Amino acid sequence: MNTSSQSGNPTANLWNEDLAPTTLAQRTWRWYHFAALWVGMVMCIPAYMLAASLIEGGMSWGQAVLTVFLGNAIVLVPMLLIGHAGAKYGIPYAVMARASFGTRGARLPALLRAIVACGWYGIQTWFGGQMIYTLVGVLMGQQLGGDKLPMLGINGAQLVCFLVFWAIQLYFVVHGIESIRRLETYTAPLKIIVCIALLYWAVQRAGGLGPIFDQPSQFEAGGKKAGMFWAVFWPSLTAMVGFWATLALNIPDFTRFSRSQRDQVVGQVIGLPAPMGLLAMMAVMVTSATVVIYGKALWDPVDLASRMTGAAVLIALIILLIDTVSVNLAANLVGPAYDFSALNPKKISYRTGGYITAGIAIVMMPWKVLETTQGYIFTWLIGYSALLGPVAGILIADYYLIRRKELDVDALYRENGAYSYGNGWNMAAVIAFIVGVLPNIPGFLNAAFPSAVPMMPEFFKTIYTYAWFVGVVLSAVVYMGLMKARAPQRQGMTAPLKTPV
Repeated sequence: MNTSSQSGNPTANLWNEDLAPTTLAQRTWRWYHFAALWVGMVMCIPAYMLAASLIEGGMSWGQAVLTVFLGNAIVLVPMLLIGHAGAKYGIPYAVMARASFGTRGARLPALLRAIVACGWYGIQTWFGGQMIYTLVGVLMGQQLGGDKLPMLGINGAQLVCFLVFWAIQLYFVVHGIESIRRLETYTAPLKIIVCIALLYWAVQRAGGLGPIFDQPSQFEAGGKKAGMFWAVFWPSLTAMVGFWATLALNIPDFTRFSRSQRDQVVGQVIGLPAPMGLLAMMAVMVTSATVVIYGKALWDPVDLASRMTGAAVLIALIILLIDTVSVNLAANLVGPAYDFSALNPKKISYRTGGYITAGIAIVMMPWKVLETTQGYIFTWLIGYSALLGPVAGILIADYYLIRRKELDVDALYRENGAYSYGNGWNMAAVIAFIVGVLPNIPGFLNAAFPSAVPMMPEFFKTIYTYAWFVGVVLSAVVYMGLMKARAPQRQGMTAPLKTPV
């Protein structure tokens, strides 16, 4: 494939080897690779702690686990729908988005997805740094500490550990996505074994399941939050959907390596909802047991590991360290690396995109996002789901309802092709995106900046609790209406050609 701008050939600023459709030789992922990928990503510290935030919000353990499971069952739907294009055509998310947003307009959803992933990359890197911080303290026989650094709000040792973990991950940035696949495949079974061992240890030490299982919901009659269940449930469910809403968009970055549609579907169905629900339940059981063992609920697995004795503490922390590396790379590096590459394929490769992702993760100071539950769930998780929901709605409506799953692959890489629209931008997608995001902005401002925006009509607060769902439906409906009003030839409705599968 050359890169001339003549009709029929890809344009240089839309194509490079990393963004090109995968070849048959590159399609090596079977269903168990996808299942292992998801199990590897699910078994992470933020996912482990999801149930904690819900129980702190007043839910019983059963309500919390069910909410986690339901949110992940919902997000599996767009995951499979959008993943179809990757498996069929071998294209990444940033290229697929050109069909709906235009060859240049696709940089908008690519940039949105990349920024969110950078945020997650930073958060996971912070967790990894905290493990090193704890591990070094255990090895030295005393906790590390020190005064907090001005502006940063953390001490020097925490900053150094954060940067060390950040540097460890660069190895996989350099060695590409195949090194990440091998890491996920080999570590997923180990994570399952470790989870079972941790649960066995906790229940044995506590002599049972502990008091959290007997703790009633605060929403029951006579409880602290009686009658307020639905007011907490909906924003919590939206946040659970938002947890993997990022991957729901860029899942073609992985399914493009699938050997068949069946492999990507079976692997993802097995790997996502049930493991997320089981992990949440296991977290509740272990934490409940810690109330008996240590006298208080320890939701943070790093905190729990640091309280173990002997070799167990070292083994636990090292495994958590490996776990966080594998999750962070698969979930938060691959997507933005392709997305940044799509912004300027001539100058930015997949590897350079990875370097950019790692750099932004430092600048964003992730520890500040995690300071409160309010900031984590109501600002971070729901906030970015309000941006990504409209993109998902547009992609699904375009691929399934407008194009009936048929894309002109060559035109995705040409500036003068069927997806060039007006100067490379499809204004129908841009307008639909704005319409999908706008209703959520007032609620977001109130949640993110309560002191600056203290007063907000209840209507906008309620809309914001459904941010992802509102964005998906509104943008899909508006996009469909605008595209149907166009002449067929302006929609890129040409016959499919030269598809690899």
